[in-house]
Amino acid sequence: MHRTEAARLAARSLPCVPTKLDSCRDDSSPMDSQPPADVSADPPRVLPSAPVMVSVCTTCKTIDGVAVGAPMLEAVRAALAGSASVQVRAVQCLSACKRAATVAVSSEGGYTFVFGDLDRASGADAVATFVASYQDSHYGLVPWRQRPEVLRKGTVVRLPPPQWSPDDGRAPA
Repeated sequence: MHRTEAARLAARSLPCVPTKLDSCRDDSSPMDSQPPADVSADPPRVLPSAPVMVSVCTTCKTIDGVAVGAPMLEAVRAALAGSASVQVRAVQCLSACKRAATVAVSSEGGYTFVFGDLDRASGADAVATFVASYQDSHYGLVPWRQRPEVLRKGTVVRLPPPQWSPDDGRAPA
């Protein structure tokens, strides 16, 4: 008997206790199962919820100890003044201390981006451009090539929305 056959028989002999994440089902090998009917279908287009939150680290300092967080906050507020459905807030720390100045863009139901190594003038304008694209993008996922160059180089992290599937990382259906 092959080891995969033995494992399948052993799994079938155990009682199935459903949990919130799964239910009782045939324990056939994943290799024997058919893929979902249309795995190539894109999920429906979902724009991020308003407001878009722009968080600027106010404790950021350069390697030389120069405070760049508060000036970045002022520059971002000026660049986004009058933008609809955008809130700019000061935060104490975004834990990207080696990448000062640091800015995060997020929304409920949308991706979260953290950018670092931003300079006051070009960084603030780049954030404003990015936010406009973020508001019009599927789940706020702005394609890499559509981001301002300073943000392409300064991306610290991109986090998917929390409601996405823990199994395969896909958007909710």
